[in-house]
Amino acid sequence: MWKQFLGKISRKAPKSGGDSPKAKSLPSRGAGNGRETELSASPPPPAGAVAGAEGETREGVFLRKLNVCCVVFDFSAERGRDSPERERKRQVLMSLVDCVGAAEEPLTEAMISACVRMFSINLFRVFPPKVRSGTSGAAEADEDEPFFDPSWYHLQVVYELLLRFVMSPVVDVKVARKYVDNSFVSRLLDLFDSDDPRERDCLKTILHRMYGKFMGNRPFIRKAVSNIFYRFVFETDRHNGMAELLEVFGSVISGFAKPLKEEHKLFLWKALVPLHKPKTVALYLPQLTYCITQFIEKEPKLSGTVIRGLLKYWPVTNSQKEMMFLGELEEVLELTEMPEFQKCMVPLFRRIAHCLNSSHFQVAERALFLWNNEHLFSLISQNRQIIMPIIYPALERNARWHWNQSVLNLSKGSNMVLVLWYDKIHSKFP
Repeated sequence: MWKQFLGKISRKAPKSGGDSPKAKSLPSRGAGNGRETELSASPPPPAGAVAGAEGETREGVFLRKLNVCCVVFDFSAERGRDSPERERKRQVLMSLVDCVGAAEEPLTEAMISACVRMFSINLFRVFPPKVRSGTSGAAEADEDEPFFDPSWYHLQVVYELLLRFVMSPVVDVKVARKYVDNSFVSRLLDLFDSDDPRERDCLKTILHRMYGKFMGNRPFIRKAVSNIFYRFVFETDRHNGMAELLEVFGSVISGFAKPLKEEHKLFLWKALVPLHKPKTVALYLPQLTYCITQFIEKEPKLSGTVIRGLLKYWPVTNSQKEMMFLGELEEVLELTEMPEFQKCMVPLFRRIAHCLNSSHFQVAERALFLWNNEHLFSLISQNRQIIMPIIYPALERNARWHWNQSVLNLSKGSNMVLVLWYDKIHSKFP
């Protein structure tokens, strides 16, 4: 009987410890290459690090996802280019975009603070120094071959989240202003100097929405943008985001109340008008012209200020820039009323006469085309005694000696029309 009992014990013993030898043998099998040891020490799956555990609060999950997104990757390095952590961060960012877009409950102050912190870590960075020249040729080359930031894979989603954050009704403006302060806005404006046009386009939309929602930041935004313009005109002569900033301010100016404040008039004279000085004005002239015409439409008396500013910064040796100035001048004169026109017509038509005699045939043609403008023709006809002695000699010189046949013919035609028109007007109104 004892033999039978001992035999049963001996037969059961291997079953109770049968798995132990196998478990202990795994490290010994992997000791030669280390693969088994590496796998056993691997971190938990990504989903476990992001997904909320049972019973975890909405705020806790949101903050943990934001912490995951605070890790910044170097996309310029070859190593780890296709790492799963980068894709994981993008997926978490996209989930945050959906979360903010579909949220119905207000974000807590801790969530707002963490969002602004994540935006600062991912977006605010120092751009590499510019080694390119500030000439117009270099600017055109840069426009033909734009630079695309390799980190846009993450930046695009961060900007989308920032836009949702600014537009979302669940973000309390009073709470958000504690963190979206002047320092944050200033560093955001610095990003407009990015070489990537996609980033500047996103910033343009975000700044416009931010200006509309955070009303307390409006004076600082205007002042900060003015400082960017000053630094560009008088110091660096180089900035990538002039067109985007002016496009934002075109809509801002259209919302100014009448009558215009003195602060806004100073912005026109001290910030916008000097932007005609840089050689790269062609890159943002349409947006600049729109801003200026918005001012004149709201207060026509400002047209004289703008014309005097154009004459002050009129190009001397740059014919392409001179043609652009003539085009803008025509748009401004379209909105100019008689009292303001009479204040500046003498220096204005001296400059036009100089353009008529330009050896560059395109500048001379563009100046001659001004006579096709009916409003300008009406202004001239009412001030013929002063303007005709300035213009007629220039047309006479062109009709006799200009080298370009097209300019020669146009000048003869204009000369004949002006003579007949002057005789007719003079006979009626001696």
